[in-house]
Amino acid sequence: MIKIGFIRHGITDWNLIGRMQGMTNIPLAAAGRDQALLLGRRLDAAEWDGIVSSHLDRARLTGELLAGSSGIPFLGADERLRERSFGELEGTTLSERIERWGENWRELDLGREPLDSVLHRWDSFYEEMGRIYEGKRLLIVSHGGMIEPVIANRYGTVVQGHLTNTSLTILAYDQSGWRCNLLNCSKHLE
Repeated sequence: MIKIGFIRHGITDWNLIGRMQGMTNIPLAAAGRDQALLLGRRLDAAEWDGIVSSHLDRARLTGELLAGSSGIPFLGADERLRERSFGELEGTTLSERIERWGENWRELDLGREPLDSVLHRWDSFYEEMGRIYEGKRLLIVSHGGMIEPVIANRYGTVVQGHLTNTSLTILAYDQSGWRCNLLNCSKHLE
């Protein structure tokens, strides 16, 4: 791959109320569908060779909607692109987490998937896709808990705050290595 576009899935009802999703398979909200269509209209099909998504419904449908509105082929879903598992935290809001585990809940394990596991899934996906789509430009529709650690730990790009739903981050490869050309851009939502 010579160019990767990372897209966080469209918004869900759980995103709207601040409920942690993780591996829980939450569908897109109507607003999330609209976001995907807006981004699809923004994308230039001539710049991309295909779209691959996480297998979770919110990301897969985002990818399919992007393909339909942009003309970029949807190449399928891959479970290695799934959201990080957040264990006992899944399904809870911030106030519920504080009530159950206290202000320092972030310091507790609570069954979260280790970061090394998330990065291993990406490495496996990237190695395989690099062989299959050598020299291609792929859009990857995934989740904040997958994209943020991958771009920080594998490409040296850190997101301030969190990725916006349907934001686009573009990394390109040249003789000097990977560089970030666009980070967390959601101008299509303005």
